[in-house]
Amino acid sequence: MICTVAGHYCKVPSTARPLQLVVTYTRRHLHASPAGAANPVSVTRPGPPPKAPLPAASQYGEHVDRRRRQAELIKKAQDKRTEAAKPGSALKKRFWTDVHVQTEQDGAHIVQLDTRPVRNPMTKSPLRIPSSKPQLATAIALEWDLITSAQQALRAHLIPLTSIASRAYDLALQDAAAAAKSAPPPESTTPPQSSTTIRDDIIKTLLPYLDTDTLLCWAPPPPKDADPTLPSLRALQIHTAEPIISYLTSSIWPGVHLDPGLDSGSIIPAQQPAETRDIVRGWLAGLGAWELVGLERAVLAGKSLCVGARLLCEWGESFADVRGALSGGGGNTGPQQPKRFGIEEAATACSLEVAWQTGRWGEVEDTHDVEKEDLRRQFGSAVLVMSGTTL
Repeated sequence: MICTVAGHYCKVPSTARPLQLVVTYTRRHLHASPAGAANPVSVTRPGPPPKAPLPAASQYGEHVDRRRRQAELIKKAQDKRTEAAKPGSALKKRFWTDVHVQTEQDGAHIVQLDTRPVRNPMTKSPLRIPSSKPQLATAIALEWDLITSAQQALRAHLIPLTSIASRAYDLALQDAAAAAKSAPPPESTTPPQSSTTIRDDIIKTLLPYLDTDTLLCWAPPPPKDADPTLPSLRALQIHTAEPIISYLTSSIWPGVHLDPGLDSGSIIPAQQPAETRDIVRGWLAGLGAWELVGLERAVLAGKSLCVGARLLCEWGESFADVRGALSGGGGNTGPQQPKRFGIEEAATACSLEVAWQTGRWGEVEDTHDVEKEDLRRQFGSAVLVMSGTTL
């Protein structure tokens, strides 16, 4: 008989008495640390958050703590006085209390900050607004009355009307200087030849908009399976552009043919004919300083030279005779008088595609609504610069 004990073999006689074996098993651990019972975390119910920790009580007493707080306040006041004495700190203050418009003997308007005139940043001379534009002078005065520090006057976006008026005033001075310099003597027969930098730069900037004009970029025709009951974007664009183009080609640019920039579905705009560009260039060169600068603001805002020109023809001082001829001499004040082309009409014509898309898919908050109001704000500033009391 063979018995196995603890992995060893032993031979036991068959005649012997059976042995009673006691086997002791030892427990082997995988680690040397002593075993311990688990401590389960008690289940807690949700409740209010714990209270904020309270600061430890001061060991010096309430009187010492109060004196320490007073010392900190005194130190902050001293730091503020030291900062106010540094160079440039005067820009953080508003050094004027009253803003008003002063009319000179020649009729020009000057915005006064107490007794100091608002000056042209380029020439450092007082900014003179023409006598026919009192509403522009009042709007500039309102801009400066809303400024809370002199530092804000260094930011052009906070004083947009002052910036555009300064540009128009610079152009007017430059035109007058160029005209006086190029005027030939009485006995000379040589025609004056002069070129002004600001005027040439503006014309060079505005002419390319004629090829990529927002009013002349039309969407491709709708697909055949489109809903016929809903007006297509192309139909709305053509319906909006036709009256403006008809007005310009009949009253302002007679004989000019304006071709759509994007009409056949191409992404490359087609250029206008050379004759059209020459006529428009000559028309821009003949505009007054204030009207040309106002037109520049309108074109840059709406990305449309046609809409800017239509707005100028409706509000420009030098186009009063054109408006009078179209309205029958100005005596037509009845219900048949056509509606004026204003800020709302210009903004609608320039943002027609955006309005059509947001009408289908919705507006993005703080984006489309802000751009909508900003476009009207810029058109309003252009109208103020163009217009005058001769309307």
